[in-house]
Amino acid sequence: MDKISLIAIIGGLTAILAGQALEGGHIGSLIQVTAFMIVIGGTFSAVMLQSTPKQFLTGLRMAGWVLRPPVHDQEKLIRDLVSWSQAARRSGLLSLEGYINNQKDPFVRKGLQMLVDGAEPQIIRDVLETEIGIFEHARKQAAKIWESAGGYAPTMGILGAVLGLIHVMENLSDPSKLGGGIAVAFVATVYGVGIANLFLLPIANKLKNLISLEVNLKELTLEGLIAIANGENPRIIEARLRSFLGLND
Repeated sequence: MDKISLIAIIGGLTAILAGQALEGGHIGSLIQVTAFMIVIGGTFSAVMLQSTPKQFLTGLRMAGWVLRPPVHDQEKLIRDLVSWSQAARRSGLLSLEGYINNQKDPFVRKGLQMLVDGAEPQIIRDVLETEIGIFEHARKQAAKIWESAGGYAPTMGILGAVLGLIHVMENLSDPSKLGGGIAVAFVATVYGVGIANLFLLPIANKLKNLISLEVNLKELTLEGLIAIANGENPRIIEARLRSFLGLND
């Protein structure tokens, strides 16, 4: 559980609701189903229109990373790479074949398989860098749905406000209906701006940071595998990999 994200969500909502209460307003006045439908429905319909089904569904699943980000054991990864380098120097690259099936990450499995197959270091680098590029592009395109949603939501809020004012203008002769239309108009704007800046855009930025971490770990793995292919000393490999992630201190 990413506690700081949970604290941020609770803190943001509490600040808004507490501010509303301190100003003498009723929290219930911020609950407008019509405004919510306009903003959320319109925003995600626009996002779906611009995305492929795979991008949209992957982006939705990635939202869970905000509270439960992927777990990466950097120290274990470095230990594994050093262990593989020691085995390769001691018994040759073919000895790494026994490690392949134990790896859950397809990227690591592919790299080890290429080592066992005797591929040249430059070939390994070219193939795995292409894999990293494809992975990063796909992840960022999926995460982009949240950034796009953050851009559409305020506009949908304005649309909701205009629709609410239209409703008001149509019922000027009936004062009993004016309050509801005005409420929808203002609350829709609050929903659009608030949801975009409290949730959608922060989610997009958090996902970008998590994707960057995943890419860095894949690049670390690549450097370790290339070093093994070149027959470098395991101690030098460990020092380089730890420096790569700033873990020497």
